Amino acid sequence: MSEADRRTTTRRDDVAPTILARRTLLTVAILGIDVGGSGIKGALVDVRRGATTTERFRLKTPKPATPERVIDVIGEVAAHFAHKGPVGITFPGVVRDGVVETAANMHKSWIGKNLPDLVKDKLALDAVALNDADAAAIAESAHGAAKGVAGLVVLLTFGTGVGSGMVVDGRLVPNTEIGHLELNGKDAERQVAEGVREANGWSWKKWSKAANDYLALVESLFWPDLIVIGGGVAKNPNDWLPLLKTRAELRVAALGNEAGIVGAAKAAQRAQARTARTASPT
Repeated sequence: MSEADRRTTTRRDDVAPTILARRTLLTVAILGIDVGGSGIKGALVDVRRGATTTERFRLKTPKPATPERVIDVIGEVAAHFAHKGPVGITFPGVVRDGVVETAANMHKSWIGKNLPDLVKDKLALDAVALNDADAAAIAESAHGAAKGVAGLVVLLTFGTGVGSGMVVDGRLVPNTEIGHLELNGKDAERQVAEGVREANGWSWKKWSKAANDYLALVESLFWPDLIVIGGGVAKNPNDWLPLLKTRAELRVAALGNEAGIVGAAKAAQRAQARTARTASPT
């Protein structure tokens, strides 16, 4: 074999495993875990189709929701699926480069903690962390109610609190947190979250009055082309959808309460793909 042939064979041997790795990233189910103020749930996700491949497994969020106790529950969820691969994890607050910056519905000791580092140190799992509503926005934009929609899409999740995700022409604008806009002199989340409605025993009609005031505020500030509603309320859209009034088109999250899980898994897959590209020979 000539020297030129040997060099060609070496290059092929180097590239083939990289191509195989990339194909594997696109076919293997990835674990997505959605951390919320009331529950921590997960499922394996086919990231190509944007669909879960297993039943969801849900445990209650510990009280108090300190980093140590939450990481333990994340570990229980991962163990339920006998999962040892990469994990995408959502968190109900601002997350920048894996570091938790706000924790409105979690223990304040979370602030400043690096969530992937905690998971790696305690569970020996490689993790990617992002805001919970951002994860839902990623999933709905790629596979759900906002798929193929141009312009500004605002996703709002009504659950224990109110999360928000924004996508402009398919690209995420992270950590918007507009659930904490001031409404009538108070934090909007404390007036329109599903958890607030349940705690006060409000009817959907009474809740919708505050929700419509909030939606009008969002529209006056951002002028979205589409608003997608998800979170816990997405389980029963017929109860509240006819009561909401918006200028923009209003849709229910197509992935329902699984959007965060799917988006978390997609974030983990994308991070893997970036790593594979970086490691590939030039």
